[in-house]
Amino acid sequence: MLDLGRTFLQSVERSPNTLALVDGDVRLTYAQWHRTIMNVAVGLRELGFERGDRLLVVLQNRWEMATLHWACQFAGIVMTPLNWRAKPEELDYCVTDAGAKAVVFEPVSADAVYASAAAQKLPRIALDDARGTTSFDALLSGHAASDTTEATADDLSLILYTSGTTGKAKGVPRRHRHERAAALAHVAQNLYRHGERTLGVMPLYHTMGVRSLLAMALVDGLFVCVRRWNAAQALESISSFELTCLYLVPTLYHDLLAAPGFADAKIASVTKLGFAGAPMSDGLLKRLSAAFKPELFVNHYGSSEVYTFSIDQDATRKPGSAGRAGINTRLRAVKLDATSPTDLAAVHEEGQIIADLLGDEAFEGYWNRPDANAKSLRDGWYFTGDTGFFDQDGDLFVSGRVDDMIISGGENISPVDIESVLSLHPAVDEVAVAGVKDERWGQRVVAFIKRREYVDASALDAWCRESDLVNFKRPRDYVFVEDIPKSPVGKILRRKLSVGEYEIDTTNNPTETTKE
Repeated sequence: MLDLGRTFLQSVERSPNTLALVDGDVRLTYAQWHRTIMNVAVGLRELGFERGDRLLVVLQNRWEMATLHWACQFAGIVMTPLNWRAKPEELDYCVTDAGAKAVVFEPVSADAVYASAAAQKLPRIALDDARGTTSFDALLSGHAASDTTEATADDLSLILYTSGTTGKAKGVPRRHRHERAAALAHVAQNLYRHGERTLGVMPLYHTMGVRSLLAMALVDGLFVCVRRWNAAQALESISSFELTCLYLVPTLYHDLLAAPGFADAKIASVTKLGFAGAPMSDGLLKRLSAAFKPELFVNHYGSSEVYTFSIDQDATRKPGSAGRAGINTRLRAVKLDATSPTDLAAVHEEGQIIADLLGDEAFEGYWNRPDANAKSLRDGWYFTGDTGFFDQDGDLFVSGRVDDMIISGGENISPVDIESVLSLHPAVDEVAVAGVKDERWGQRVVAFIKRREYVDASALDAWCRESDLVNFKRPRDYVFVEDIPKSPVGKILRRKLSVGEYEIDTTNNPTETTKE
């Protein structure tokens, strides 16, 4: 298999004069970008980097970030990107855990780098007016003598750190062959054509962002950098560059539809929609289908560890379905208390979703975390920690996280089922359901609602009663909030809701309890 450096060279050789990268006034063709990438690769070697060394990068989605990613692939260096909002203690941990040889940062992440004792012991490559031991401009001054790539398909390409919401972040090392297989699958499963153009908005420290970056290179496409999400600017980019495909988390699609200029925006060039990272409510699915009228609407379910679990290329066909296993994957649902991959759940029985580690996109184990490996890797299968079930047609439904399961009165209750019902109410803008401690029930089912227009608990309870939602899943409380707390990539933070970390919508009664 080709390594990623040679993969990029394919696009340079096929389409040297095609626009490849845009970031504000920076516009580079494949040939121009390749020269820049090679100069940076040489600059990193001159800084002392050798094949297999880790480079910690704390940047937004800017052209330098994308360039560093590719430079590392050519140089055989392991790209190790972090959230640019990372705190000093997170930097300390990741610098030490990864054994990073240098840190790249910019003004927005500078305070954390300055306050990180571990980062201060390393060479620090600064952008713009941040203070470091050297600058990104110094890397650019290198001059590549050849197009040689130092890596092979079996070398590590990058280490992605998971969010670590339940403890220390886990490093997910991925080889060039894993990354290339995942990118090829992304192209195939989203039916990308030669010359697709996408919005580079999903962060390049996250698997979704990396996949968009690599996929565009595979099809000689255009990657338009988005440093910070702004729905109005995103609509402008779609119009200006005639973007053809979007791959976003549901939260960002919600923001697009809510942007003041959406009704007049020129979005006809977009023919393919894809989403991942979190379930999409039935209501949002319907609104997006009506607004974009896409040729293809893909629900992608995956992770950093195994990029593709399942794919549904017609997300509106069976709302809530995540489809079937991707082209490089085998999936099962095992019983919630299963310790073996052979302890299968029955059709429609909620269990834990597991994936075969022999799949081409699957990682081989966590970085320096034998404890995490012992928990998640069993007999050649990856236990995802996600709950779900297969229906009679063989389609997978993802219901949530094992840790998010609400146990009320001895019943296991998935938040996703309830959210799907409530999302269809016309007054509901966003909804999240979580379990809150209760002396009698163990946990009470509570719906947290961000309203589009006024609605009260009695109306929402009536809506649930008239749906096919079974009675024991019906919310017992409704809390009206200003916003639903989410992670940087749009995942609902149910634990914050469970412990009261949210802002009440005080315009009307904030909390109402339904009759049992």
